[in-house]
Amino acid sequence: MPDLRQHHALVTGASSGIGREIARLLASWGCALTLTARRDDRLRELARELGPSGVEVRWVCCDLAAPEGARALFEDVERSGQRVDILVNNAGFGRYQRFEDIPWGEHAAMLQLNVTALVELTHRFLPAMLLSERPAYVLNVASIAAYQPVPFFAAYAASKSFVRDFSEALAVELADTNLRVSCLCPGGTHTEFAEHSGQQLGRLAQASMLDAREVAERGLRAMLRGRPCVVTGWMNVLSTFLMRFLPRRAAAAGSVAVLGLPPDESGPDETR
Repeated sequence: MPDLRQHHALVTGASSGIGREIARLLASWGCALTLTARRDDRLRELARELGPSGVEVRWVCCDLAAPEGARALFEDVERSGQRVDILVNNAGFGRYQRFEDIPWGEHAAMLQLNVTALVELTHRFLPAMLLSERPAYVLNVASIAAYQPVPFFAAYAASKSFVRDFSEALAVELADTNLRVSCLCPGGTHTEFAEHSGQQLGRLAQASMLDAREVAERGLRAMLRGRPCVVTGWMNVLSTFLMRFLPRRAAAAGSVAVLGLPPDESGPDETR
C-alpha cells in the first residue's frame, strides 16, 4: 500500500464516479485531501465518510465550467495555507449527440471544464509543486476517446485528445524535476457519465465496462510509478493499439459501431 501521509491532494470532480474513488483511495493511503465539485451535499457526505480514515479532508464547492472557477479554487486553496503536491484534474463532462444539436453554451462550458480549467489549474499550482522537497504528481483524466475522432462526441473527444497530448508533453518537459505528470485514459466505466452524456452503449462497449474503483486505482498507481499514460481494461488497451493501424475515417466509423447512435438517431431496428 502506498504511503502518502506527507502529501496533500486536490481532486476535482470528487463528488461521484472516478473522482470519488480516487479520493477514497488517497485517504486510505494517508493522503490529506481538498475535494471540489459543484454538488456541496455530495462533498459533505464524502468528507463525513472519509473522516474515520484520520486524514484531513476539506471541500470547496466550485463550478470549474465557469470562466472564473479555476482562479477562485486556486485562491481558496492559497488562503487555506494548504500545500498541494498531488493535483488530480478529474472533472469533465460530455454529451453524445449531433454537434449542431448541442447548444453552444453547453459546448463552451464543456471546453472550459475539460480543457481550460485543467490547464489553468496545472499552470497555477505547478510553480509551488516544483519547489517541493518531496515527489509531486499531476494526474489528468482523459478518455480512450483521446485516441481517435468520435462522431457525436466530436468536441468531447477532441478535448480529451488535447488533455492526452498536453499531459504527455508536460511529462517530457518536466522529466528532470521532482514532478511527474500522468494521463489516465479510461474506457466505459460504471459511473453517472453515460447516463448524463446521452449514450446508449452497444454490446461491445457494455462488455468492456469497468468498475470506477478499479479505474481509479490503476490510474493512481500509474501516477505514483511515473507512467506518462495509462489505458484501463485489456479490451481498451487492444482497441487503442489497433487504432494506430486504421485510417482515421475508419477509426471514426468504428467508434460509432461500438458506442451506437444517439437516441434520436436510432432507427426502430437498431440493436443495442
